[in-house]
Amino acid sequence: MNSSKEVLIKIDDAEGTNGQSRKSEINILCLDITSFSPLLQFAICSVFVFVCYLAYGYFLELIFSVPEVKPVSLYITLIQFLITMSLSYVESLIRNPIKRKVPIRTYAILAALTLGTMAFSNLALSYLNYPTQLIFKSCKLIPVMIGSIIILGKRYGFLDYVAAVIMCIGLTMFTLADSKTSPNFDIIGVIVISLALLCDAIIGNVQEKAMKQFQATNNEVVFYSYAIACVYLVVITGFSGILTDGFTYCAQNPATMYSNIFLLSVSGYMGLQAVLSLVRLCGATVAVTVTTMRKALSIVISFLLFSKPFVFQYAWSGMLVALAIYLNHYSKKNPHYLPTPLSTCWHYMQSFYQSEYRYLRIKSKMYSDTV
Repeated sequence: MNSSKEVLIKIDDAEGTNGQSRKSEINILCLDITSFSPLLQFAICSVFVFVCYLAYGYFLELIFSVPEVKPVSLYITLIQFLITMSLSYVESLIRNPIKRKVPIRTYAILAALTLGTMAFSNLALSYLNYPTQLIFKSCKLIPVMIGSIIILGKRYGFLDYVAAVIMCIGLTMFTLADSKTSPNFDIIGVIVISLALLCDAIIGNVQEKAMKQFQATNNEVVFYSYAIACVYLVVITGFSGILTDGFTYCAQNPATMYSNIFLLSVSGYMGLQAVLSLVRLCGATVAVTVTTMRKALSIVISFLLFSKPFVFQYAWSGMLVALAIYLNHYSKKNPHYLPTPLSTCWHYMQSFYQSEYRYLRIKSKMYSDTV
């Protein structure tokens, strides 16, 4: 009996140990970095974020900033989606097989929104500079707030609204600077990237609702969203003739075009995995700090590698957007934060209103008794 009890205790300990290792498991794609020190884990994740997303930004601007790409941008987006879907499927074979938990109807909506986000973002580069497109994409807080209020019924704190106002000012100033200095600026680009932000706002809230309701994994959502979006793209490009036009355009220099699209897709997918690992390791605030620094460096590199006029208005309007991002994430830790002067003023107005309300009630009662 004693020996059997000892065996049971050892098995329980082993299970507990395994459970702990599963909780603390940190990996990027197939690279397991769990055994490394926390500092080295952070350094590896940060390097992956910077390298992958800087490469992603470079290849994105390299491909879509060419005027001839504008009519066939959907074909390039189709190839990008096919590669991303394949990467997700290969990852599922290495880790855990994909088991669908979310209904196909929900994935059909997610796929349409994913297609809208990526297609409009890629197309916007034909009308706007990459820094302007990146600043717009950093400002998705505004449509996300609107979408989450409508779809999820969320409530936001004081700092969230302050961040949204500051973000609007920074975004407006950056766009005005681009309209004055960029020879390629087109108001259509602002409309297109705004549509991408609208799709991005809706997709974030729909994904959150679906993943919480059906307990779906990130890999499942990515695979099915991109797979169904590929079907949409094949139908759209097939009937519109973009499929053959895009194939003909890429066939002019197939090695360069398809290798650039492949590297764009791989760098974007690896960058996403690195960000998820960084969030798991250090939390959302640290991850936002790293990604914000990466976006700033992407803008600097874009100005250096691709010739563009520069004005100081770019710098301070970009700083306003960065400040708004940090205010938004600070508000998540302090959702009920309100500055002391405003809090005092609010309490004074409440007490004044209540005293006046009581006074008017007494007066009205005295008047009614007299009458």
